[in-house]
Amino acid sequence: MTENEISNKIIGCAIEVHKQLGPGLLESAYQECLFHELIEAGLNVKKEVSMPKCIRI
Repeated sequence: MTENEISNKIIGCAIEVHKQLGPGLLESAYQECLFHELIEAGLNVKKEVSMPKCIRI
């Protein structure tokens, strides 16, 4: 799967979650629903993974 195809799936899932839930909920509600939609779309996802700290020069 190309990066473009992955991006399209992610955006499609995000739009679907927003259409189903509408505005005004807590971020955690959208996060859980998007996580579920991404898994259903066949993507391998993880929640809230720590990013390495950047070293400033």
